[in-house]
Amino acid sequence: MKTKITIVFIICFSLLTFSQHNRDKIKTLKIAFITEKLDLSEKEAQQFWPVYNTFEEENYKLRKQSFEGRKNINFETLKEEDALVLLKEMRSFESKRLNLKNNYIDDLSKILSAKKIILLERVEDDFKHKMFEEFKNRRSNKGPSN
Repeated sequence: MKTKITIVFIICFSLLTFSQHNRDKIKTLKIAFITEKLDLSEKEAQQFWPVYNTFEEENYKLRKQSFEGRKNINFETLKEEDALVLLKEMRSFESKRLNLKNNYIDDLSKILSAKKIILLERVEDDFKHKMFEEFKNRRSNKGPSN
């Protein structure tokens, strides 16, 4: 069974060659990867994915808002008072993200064992690492752009 899922994962990952920027395909790969690694039962999966997806969406929104607030800062003209306001906003976003994460863990605790929640963190890191390695391999195989 794991061999079949691994083969499907590799095939899906290969398909990304034609569409690197397609978030839906990456999301599909991530779902398959997490489901396999956590060995979710059908009941767990039905309860887990809505909680997981909601967390991912909210976390993405917070990261995007935080980035938008910082991306156009001109440090040459930034006044100390403005910097203090930005710093306060940054702390607010981090506080919101921490609260979101704590609520997420509380919600997951109603669905999964503590061991699976901790494993989820590692599985997500493993997936990011695999994606990064794939990206690196594609960049190195592509060669110089000029």
